[in-house]
Amino acid sequence: AIGPILDGKDILIIAPTGEGKTLAAILPIFEKLMNDADKIGIKLLYITPLKSLNRDLFDRLVKLASQLGIDVDLRHGDTPQSIRKQQVEDPSDVLITTPETLQAILIGKRFREHLKQVTYVIVDEIHELANNKRGSQLMVALERLIALKGGEFQRIGLSATIGNPSKISEFLCGNRPCEIIDARAEKFYDIVVEHPK
Repeated sequence: AIGPILDGKDILIIAPTGEGKTLAAILPIFEKLMNDADKIGIKLLYITPLKSLNRDLFDRLVKLASQLGIDVDLRHGDTPQSIRKQQVEDPSDVLITTPETLQAILIGKRFREHLKQVTYVIVDEIHELANNKRGSQLMVALERLIALKGGEFQRIGLSATIGNPSKISEFLCGNRPCEIIDARAEKFYDIVVEHPK
């Protein structure tokens, strides 16, 4: 996935849990952010449907990003007002958020200015959003983000389990080209049945 991401392609990455999907998506974007002269505004939106996943992900990404001079912040419904104010005044390079919170910050007058700089959007656990209202709201929010920016951004979807990859890629990218990276490997088992006496 790293090559296509560096080439700016919209992609859907499918791989089992714990196989490195997040790093495969984040590392090339961090490379681009390090070489980006314009450091003002949010460049990467990392959207995940679960707050618990947000916190774990946030800790891992902050450690990695801090070594590269990249700021990462977290925004969801429970974010304290003092942190929200700080995020408006001094936006991070990367914002981890939920679909609902993205809808909320899109209407914030000052926050909208920071969102105009978004160049990359990663949607984690995309299979959880594809067939429900939250997913529909997210796709509407992403279209609103395009209108706000006056242009496109790179889309990257991540999932461990997908029954129909082409449908999910269509959900993520609409009628835009979307490359599917399927890293699921067939599992083979050696089974020995022992019959003790």
